[in-house]
Amino acid sequence: MAGNGVRIGVLALQGAVREHLAMIERCGARGVAVKRPSGLSGVSGLIIPGGESTAIGKLIDEYAFARPIREMAVAGVPIYGTCAGLILVAARVKGKHGTILGLADVTVERNAFGRQVDSFERELVIAGIAEQDRPFRAVFIRAPVIEETGPGVEVLARVEEGVVLARDANVLLGAFHPELTDDERLHRYFLEMVAGAGGASGTEV
Repeated sequence: MAGNGVRIGVLALQGAVREHLAMIERCGARGVAVKRPSGLSGVSGLIIPGGESTAIGKLIDEYAFARPIREMAVAGVPIYGTCAGLILVAARVKGKHGTILGLADVTVERNAFGRQVDSFERELVIAGIAEQDRPFRAVFIRAPVIEETGPGVEVLARVEEGVVLARDANVLLGAFHPELTDDERLHRYFLEMVAGAGGASGTEV
């Protein structure tokens, strides 16, 4: 398990940044709000949080984040995209959308469950993380869904509408908001990915 010396960045352009930082600290690592590309240097993992994917995508362009984030992914640094973050790390997004990072071999449908007023919670069984006797209570807010996965993508959880948690090598993709619960299991799983990857990002910015 990654310990106190590990720095996990949270892309702090828009969205549920504070909640992710608090959860990281609860899990025993150090959370770092990344507001500029220079903040990526020295982090051992990166979370791209939920929010509004179009707005975050525009800010990624404005602050020139795309290249260093892609370089981190190629170097094997674990990256976790939640909700809007899932849309941004996907290789393909149905419908019109701005910049995507193309880090994971999936096709995503935005707002697959409806509008903000259609937000809901659902208990999920997650492979290797949350079993039937202790499911994960997932919070879905204007959530996307993964409609198609490439051959190298591991499906971790699905609902009737499609896949809601998956992993493509060092990229973790979630359609829901684990930071809005008290359940640390997904953040701890991500920290295990970080521990398995070893080392910090040396991305030049």
